[in-house]
Amino acid sequence: MLHPASLPEALAALAERGDEARVLAGGTAVVLLLYQKLIFPDVLVNLGRVPGLDTIRVEEDGLHLGPLVLLRDVELSPQVQQEWPGLAQACGVVGNVRVRNQATIGGNLAEADYASDPPAMLLALDAAVTVASATGSRAIPLADFYLGFYTTALQPDELITGVFVPRLPASARMAYLKFKTRSSEDRPCLGVAAIGSFEDGLCADLRVAVGAATEIPRRLPEVEALARGQSLTDELIAEIAEGYASQVDTLDDIRASSWYRTQMIRVHVRRALQEVCNGRR
Repeated sequence: MLHPASLPEALAALAERGDEARVLAGGTAVVLLLYQKLIFPDVLVNLGRVPGLDTIRVEEDGLHLGPLVLLRDVELSPQVQQEWPGLAQACGVVGNVRVRNQATIGGNLAEADYASDPPAMLLALDAAVTVASATGSRAIPLADFYLGFYTTALQPDELITGVFVPRLPASARMAYLKFKTRSSEDRPCLGVAAIGSFEDGLCADLRVAVGAATEIPRRLPEVEALARGQSLTDELIAEIAEGYASQVDTLDDIRASSWYRTQMIRVHVRRALQEVCNGRR
């Protein structure tokens, strides 16, 4: 195991070892994969000694999260709770408190586990991921970050160096709903994130993201657009929920069949939009 003491040192190690290396942040996923003999890296690059990667900053443009920020810290941050409460809520329902005190926001995103809570909320928030290698850095919108099952746009020599969440209009309200089918497991069968901004009682902008029911979290801009300039009546909410239920290709797995997930999308998109309309920010 390598223990780089700086970000350049960590990036140099990845540049040298490439596919042979695996990054270790909180370890909640990597350690389990190692234990189950599902991955066989030649070397682990432990980021625990790299300074400056565990900060939460709120600046004029929005929220900046270091990749080693714990999910528990996002959940409990007064600044996040005040301005991005849906993100605090989504991080606060991951696993259990022991997991959240170990798991990091960067590790959560890099793992690309479809059955996870934060990605759907971050997608609805138009978040972006900053990644770096020894040759430079780039920003990747979260909409382009996930490519498929446990697959991201990260190159073998890159690691996540930050997560950025833009500010929302003052009128924005948000909700995150997690649905589980197995009482013995904390992983979601479905997660729905909804954000609405309003002007004079009409919807100026709507974002809905569905996670854990598909390979990657999904938004449907053409369905979201139905709400713009409209009052979110029960009929319109039902139409939007039906749009997501009919257009999102759902998975079959141990948590639920594709058919059942489709029904739950219809139910939980409606419920999330009702929460947004009821004034939850």
